[in-house]
Amino acid sequence: MAINADEDTEFNDALRKHGILPPRPPTPRTPSPPPSPTFDDLLNDFTPHELQELAEDAPDDETERLIALHRKQRLAEEKRDEARARFGEVYPIGREDYTREVTEASMKDEEDDDNEKGTGVVCFLYKDGLPRSDRAFQHVRSLAKRYPRTKFVSIVGDKCIPNLPDSRVPMLIVYRKGDIRQQIVAWGADRERRLEELEAILLVTGALDLPDRPGTLEEKQKSRDEEDEGDLEEEDDFPSSKMRSAATSTNSRAPRNIRQKKEDSDSEFEFDM
Repeated sequence: MAINADEDTEFNDALRKHGILPPRPPTPRTPSPPPSPTFDDLLNDFTPHELQELAEDAPDDETERLIALHRKQRLAEEKRDEARARFGEVYPIGREDYTREVTEASMKDEEDDDNEKGTGVVCFLYKDGLPRSDRAFQHVRSLAKRYPRTKFVSIVGDKCIPNLPDSRVPMLIVYRKGDIRQQIVAWGADRERRLEELEAILLVTGALDLPDRPGTLEEKQKSRDEEDEGDLEEEDDFPSSKMRSAATSTNSRAPRNIRQKKEDSDSEFEFDM
C-alpha cells in the first residue's frame, strides 16, 4: 500500500520520528487581524459640520463631549493649516528680486515653527516655447496650488543666468533656510516627466510641507487640482520612488553671484544673487 506522506496519521508520525519521512512543514501562522479603529479614527472620516450634527445626536453626555472635543481639535488644525498657506501660486520675479524673494524668503520661519526650519522656496527657470519647459511649468503651477506653504517663483532662464544655454532649461533650484538644497537641471530633457515625479523629488529635498493631518487644506487643493492634470495621466507610469534623472545635479554652495564659468558653456553654474 502506498504511503501518503502528507497525511497526518500516527503511522506517519512514527515514520518521521525514525527519519523515514521528512518532517511536516510548519503550519503557516494565521495573521493577526488588524486592530479595531479607535473612536478618534472613526471621527476622522467626518467633516467638522458633520461632527457637530453627530454631537447633537449623541446617545449620552460623555459621547457628546468627546465628539465636541475632537471637532474643536480639527477646527484648530484646519485654522493652523490655512494660516500656513501663505502662497498658492507661482510668483514671477526679476533678477534684482532674487535675493529678497528666494534666498531671504527661504529663511523665514512659520509663526508656530518651533524647529525653525525656514520656508521651502522653489525657483523655476524657464524658456517660453520650449516644449519641455512649458510642460514643466504646468507641473510647477499645479504643485504651487497643491502645496501653498511652499513659495514657488519663476524667472526666464537667461534673465536669471546670463547666457544660460537652452540645454539646461528648465531648471529648478530648491532653497531652505538660506541654502540651496537641490539643483534640478534640464528637467524632462531625457523623457517626458510626470507631475508625480517632480512632486516626489521636491518632497525628498524638503521643499514641500505636508499638512498636519490628511484632508486639510493641501489635500483639498490637491483633489481639486487633479482634474487639471487629466491630460498628464496618459503618460507612461514611472514610479516616483525610483525616479533618478541623469540631468539632476546638486549645488549646496552658499550663494554669492550668478555667473557662468567661461571655460565650458555647458558646465555647472554658481549661484549667488
